[in-house]
Amino acid sequence: MIRKILLALLLSCVPLLPARAYDFGPSVVISVGDQKLAVIDNGKVKAKYEISTSKYGLGDTNGSYKTPVGALWVCNKIGDHLAPGTVIKNRVATREVVAPNAPGRDPIVSRVIWLQGMNEANRNAYDRGIYIHGTPEERLLGHEASYGCIRMRSKDVIALYDQVHIGTRVTISSQPLSTMLPARPHSRFWLFSLFKG
Repeated sequence: MIRKILLALLLSCVPLLPARAYDFGPSVVISVGDQKLAVIDNGKVKAKYEISTSKYGLGDTNGSYKTPVGALWVCNKIGDHLAPGTVIKNRVATREVVAPNAPGRDPIVSRVIWLQGMNEANRNAYDRGIYIHGTPEERLLGHEASYGCIRMRSKDVIALYDQVHIGTRVTISSQPLSTMLPARPHSRFWLFSLFKG
């Protein structure tokens, strides 16, 4: 709670600071190669989710429909308390709810986590409307299937939405997820064997 208050004060008192991610709280890492997303907090993996990135590959050129890579941050969250599957059009919820894998439907649903780039390689992400968002096309998760955004199951994006905040760092990479996660501590058995020995 204190961190959120300090963040609010910082953002309200120093509006001219350049946009950046904050180094406290959770962070998110996304592996394009594995089509997986992980939430890391206090050096521990809190959750992993299956995702879809762009079917057009990686990049940040306007109109390319590619997924940008590098360090980004959560700059806005849209969809508080919406029912799973609620369609979000132009960042506004409609009254329509779409079931998972509804034939012929591919809207943004459930939640929007809007990303802003932090470097030259992803500087267009915000203006391009690059989001982490829910999709009804859940059967395609685990495969490159989006138009630039990071897609998730409705239940998963709702869970992620509740774990991240404005300022959360998001790293998108082509590396395997295993190389982006914190190192595991040695097991108790290994330590016991070391001291016994």
